[in-house]
Amino acid sequence: MTWLGHDTRSAGVLATARLHLQLQQAISEVLPAVLASACRVCKLDGQRLQLAVPTPAHAAKLRQLGPSVGKALSERGWNLNTIDVTVSGGLQTLGERPTPAPKEAQPLDQSALKAFEDLHDTLRPGPLAEAVARLLTHHKSR
Repeated sequence: MTWLGHDTRSAGVLATARLHLQLQQAISEVLPAVLASACRVCKLDGQRLQLAVPTPAHAAKLRQLGPSVGKALSERGWNLNTIDVTVSGGLQTLGERPTPAPKEAQPLDQSALKAFEDLHDTLRPGPLAEAVARLLTHHKSR
């Protein structure tokens, strides 16, 4: 890639590409993993950042997280006033499966199991009692 830096025009392209890659990395560190993998930096214009996501659901979640993302990026040295989000269906190629969310479940400890056993003992027969019984069976078998 060193050949890009030899003339003025291509040096500007290289600098912009590097800036976008750095910003993409910062966004990946700030966003939840599933959202970060779907989000792409499109444009940085002064203090306005434009991000693209593949679906309206991604866009809604990203807009919801906008203030906290802006604050976290600011703490990392990025001076941004506005984060715009656009939906670009082309980001998700045909046949590509979305990355499943990593499992964040933690096994229940003995005190939690005891609390669920006590709860189960106080419940009337029905769907809730059955659900608690399944939970206990599942976690005791581990």
